[in-house]
Amino acid sequence: MDDMRLIPLSALQHYVFCPRQCALIHNEQVWSENFLTAQGQQLHQRVDEGLPESRKGIRYERGVEVSAPSLGLIGKLDLVEIESATGRCCPVEYKRGKPKKDHSDWAQVCAQALCLEEMLNIQIHEAAIWYWQTRHRQAVDLTPSLRAETLAVIKATRALLASESTPKAKYEKKCDACSLYDLCNPKMIYQDQSMAYVQSLFAQAVFQEDFANEKIAE
Repeated sequence: MDDMRLIPLSALQHYVFCPRQCALIHNEQVWSENFLTAQGQQLHQRVDEGLPESRKGIRYERGVEVSAPSLGLIGKLDLVEIESATGRCCPVEYKRGKPKKDHSDWAQVCAQALCLEEMLNIQIHEAAIWYWQTRHRQAVDLTPSLRAETLAVIKATRALLASESTPKAKYEKKCDACSLYDLCNPKMIYQDQSMAYVQSLFAQAVFQEDFANEKIAE
């Protein structure tokens, strides 16, 4: 495991959102800010720079650096809540937006818990995500199925980064909110690929027609 490339926890989120975005950022070192990412960076910076404190039997540790050598993960957690009486830990991830219809945010916070479990040799049963836009805290139950899903995301992300390749662009509605939109050009590239496909079909049809005419002439 010593020569394993360490994957930033943020790469898991990038992969779940879009494998192409993940490859552009982590393989090609491409990055660009937009209003949404700048707002998110500001939120995380404000959380990470907060001082540790204790309230009502819970200690709040901010900007906690973690790693899990067995999984090849490394990163920094926004917040870890620790119960003074029991030692129970709960990682809390801060998000700029609002809860999503799917569980795409859950893999990242589950991976955070996996890192803490390996570092502290403990079991964590619950994590949380705090959404700035709705001022809503969502509890995340770290079930066996979520853990399996997260391990699959880690494996897929590792394979993508190890391949040093970048998936082809495919435009989706979520592309409009991506800070890499102008660098990725999903609409243009996807249209180019579609046009090439149509042209290949046309060329194949012409070839088949010419071949049929030659047969008739014989």
